[in-house]
Amino acid sequence: MSLAAVAALTAGGAASGITGAINRGPAPAPRLSVPAVQGADLATADRGSAQRSTAQAGSAQRGSAQQGSGQQGSSQRGSAQRADRPNIVMVLMDDFSMDLVQTMRSMRQMKRAGASYSHAFVVDSLCCVSRSSLFTGQYPHQTGVRTNTSGARDAMPLGGYAAFAGYGNRERAFNVTLQGSGYTTGFVGKYLNEYEYVKGRTLPPVPPGWSQFNVVFGSAYDGWDFDSTYVRQGRLRTRHHAAPPLSAPQKERDKAYAGSVIDRYATKFIKAHRDGDAPYFLEVAPYAPHNRTQPQPYYPGDPVFPPAFRDRPAAGRKGNCGPVACTSLTTRDLPGFGDDRRDNRPRKANGKRARAWNTRANPFRPAQSVADLRNRAMMAQSVDRTVRKILRLVDDNTYVVLTSDNGFHLGQNGLGRGKGTAYDTDVHVPLYVVGPGVVPGKRAELTSNIDLGSTFEDLAGVTSPAYRSGQSLVPTFGDPALVRRNHVFFEHTAQALTKLDPDSALNGDELDRIPSYVAVRSRTGLLIRYDMDTDVRRNAWAYEFYSYKNRVWEKKNAFAQPRHAPEVQALMAKLAQWDQCAGATGGQGVPPGCRSLTQ
Repeated sequence: MSLAAVAALTAGGAASGITGAINRGPAPAPRLSVPAVQGADLATADRGSAQRSTAQAGSAQRGSAQQGSGQQGSSQRGSAQRADRPNIVMVLMDDFSMDLVQTMRSMRQMKRAGASYSHAFVVDSLCCVSRSSLFTGQYPHQTGVRTNTSGARDAMPLGGYAAFAGYGNRERAFNVTLQGSGYTTGFVGKYLNEYEYVKGRTLPPVPPGWSQFNVVFGSAYDGWDFDSTYVRQGRLRTRHHAAPPLSAPQKERDKAYAGSVIDRYATKFIKAHRDGDAPYFLEVAPYAPHNRTQPQPYYPGDPVFPPAFRDRPAAGRKGNCGPVACTSLTTRDLPGFGDDRRDNRPRKANGKRARAWNTRANPFRPAQSVADLRNRAMMAQSVDRTVRKILRLVDDNTYVVLTSDNGFHLGQNGLGRGKGTAYDTDVHVPLYVVGPGVVPGKRAELTSNIDLGSTFEDLAGVTSPAYRSGQSLVPTFGDPALVRRNHVFFEHTAQALTKLDPDSALNGDELDRIPSYVAVRSRTGLLIRYDMDTDVRRNAWAYEFYSYKNRVWEKKNAFAQPRHAPEVQALMAKLAQWDQCAGATGGQGVPPGCRSLTQ
């Protein structure tokens, strides 16, 4: 189904019937009887841990991960004292892929000290869609945010900030709940696509639920010469961050780098509030390692992925990468690089071959992909410094969460440069948590970014509204072996890229080739159901299935192979159930049986 068809359907009602309208599958399978998942008491999950004080344990117990009535007022449990509830800092990177983890000192540090989630995913590997779902704890069909940008001006918005605001997501975001329960809430960095200042137009208002709102936009993708917001006397204002000339000293140029400005905003917030009477929540959202969006770089010779100057190899310096040097990265760090896509061709339900959705060869040579990989790693070092600084600044009653809005591919699976697929390169993200009572070790549970909002509410001692599809991860903090969920779901809407989309530039038109799909992932397999038809009146389903038992990437579509039939059928049943659950949108409560489909 085309984006225009989606627009026609969406015009009938805000955020209505995404899966039903966009990717309604074959006749539903019989509904499976799956019990609702109830939140575990952290006192049980964390029994015996000497890391949590009595006051902190009491706070976590009050925040056990049970889904509430959906009424924000009833979800608040009263105002707690500062010492009674923890501070929370989330660092949300932009397009950070798993191949970069090895270069990050902060991730190694957090892995040793806290929880590392080996199976953390996002609901859609697209910036605005993923971030909207993180804020609300809802799937894209619930938020109505399907794409990065709003689409045609005369239609209901399909994405971007217009869809996020227009469909009531600002009011449903977890930061509103936290602020209402007594938290000081701060935002620093990249917010949502199309929330920006355009000269001659009125600046959008501060979304509800933010005590401090320092959004960075403009040319921040390019590293320099951008704007940010701040609030003074109750009014949102903008500040321009000019780029020094190329002749300026390196330190001066790096001080004006977007990552450096975001770093200063973040550290200033923590210093201002760490000794306050109220607990705080802070989201830090760097632009790294997203590519620049302007065809011409700000500084001559800037690569597509522009690092700070201090992180670039020069005069015998190899750059500022951590445990693994940036300049040592090669295509060996990109599993599946250069694979022929002919054996990835989708299959119809009867096993016959369907139309291939991408037959174009990777337009980028291996040398370019290696250069991109190394530059992305160098870009990420500005985030690494910020995270390590945050870890030094916060007190012992603070949780720090590090993750990304999605991944990125650079030649893997025969694709070029981009994201948007349900493949591991794009939907698999790092997730690290440190804080009081977090027992160090790997977690095997499958998680989604829609779980984070409920997790923060749980830590704050408030009950999550019933419209959240995500579930708290707090029970896993004290018990690394706890596994409650074995599936995650993805959904993606095909789109025709415009010049306003930050992913349209310099990526070889990769994103607009991906059809709409829904998908389900287990620990060992991935089933994708594409809608190959662009006509709103028809559906043309095609499938890909990949097994991860013998390799970590998607080499060959095994949908029609008899030996995989039992797993394919089980995942098909999961998708059929998920179709039945797609009717709950916006502020409608999610039936417990639908939330428990991730079991």
